[in-house]
Amino acid sequence: MTTDSSAFTVFSSLLFLSVPLYAEEGSWTDRVNFNGDFRLRYEAIDEEGFEQRDRMRFRARFGFKVDIRDDIEVVMQLATGGGDPVSTNQTFDDGFSTKDIGLDLAYVDWRISDSLSINVGKMKNPLFRAGRVPLVWDSDLHPEGIAARFSSGVLFGTVAGFSVEERRSADDSLLFATQVGLKFSVGEAAKLTAGIGYFGYSNTIGNEPFYDGGAKGNTVDNNGDYGFEYKNIELFAQLDTAVGGWPLQIFGHYTRNSEVGREDTAYAFGATMGAARQPREMEFAWMYQDIEADALIATFNDSDFGGGGTDARGHILKARYAYSDNIFFAGTLFVNMIEGFQSIEHDYNRIQLDVEFNFD
Repeated sequence: MTTDSSAFTVFSSLLFLSVPLYAEEGSWTDRVNFNGDFRLRYEAIDEEGFEQRDRMRFRARFGFKVDIRDDIEVVMQLATGGGDPVSTNQTFDDGFSTKDIGLDLAYVDWRISDSLSINVGKMKNPLFRAGRVPLVWDSDLHPEGIAARFSSGVLFGTVAGFSVEERRSADDSLLFATQVGLKFSVGEAAKLTAGIGYFGYSNTIGNEPFYDGGAKGNTVDNNGDYGFEYKNIELFAQLDTAVGGWPLQIFGHYTRNSEVGREDTAYAFGATMGAARQPREMEFAWMYQDIEADALIATFNDSDFGGGGTDARGHILKARYAYSDNIFFAGTLFVNMIEGFQSIEHDYNRIQLDVEFNFD
């Protein structure tokens, strides 16, 4: 194990031991909040050269938050989906088999001050994604490690260290990430969020691709192991305003892997109109992504765009309608081109129709 890996492990352990996890006076039920959701999905996948695939899927999540003290919260959540880090979906198949469920979230949120908080454990992604675009990180990804978040006035920032792969016979793979940005008003009716970030992995070359060993577009050697390191600079911007009484969000995100000399860039841009939060509200979104083969680690970005991974480009169109406070209808269309570098580029189209039931 490397010195960086050992220091990271020791620091995380000491932080856990230093947090005074004791309950304040009062009923424990007053300090617990439950939440969850259930989603049904019809999905059709039409990939050039293959038969069209139709399937029914579902996702179920249930979690709770416990206020240990006024400044310390413990969050836990169970979800379907087995071990996949970027999907909690389960398909209706395999002869009515019992479906997998696992620990999706388990972390401590320690609010040190009004401007600084620290998360430790398997947490919600602390890194900003302009327009929630899944260019670098899938929305279901919950990294594991430690993250510090700062926000004061117009300035915000995040510093994080995550353990990606612990190995017995080789050095561990860690992910270090940092972002710094500004949030400020533009005129009287708009707000701009913009910033720069860095994220880099240690010990990828010569090791098997993360999670299931699938390259998903990344370059691998003859043994199927990573051929490059991945260390990225990113730029992002998001403008929030309104047009004709409708919320409007325009965004862009760019990243480049400095460790390769080609197929090193990924970018996305798009817009969202509306916000489906209250009954009978609607929202519509469009975004375009272009992700070159070795622009980033393919394991952790959108699991649906281009079938998941890198070496893909194309459009994502979304619509969502709030039927009531807790019931939503949604649809997503992917019109993509894939494998332009690693193979022969061809069409990949996917449609998803969802019904969501939420409670808290």
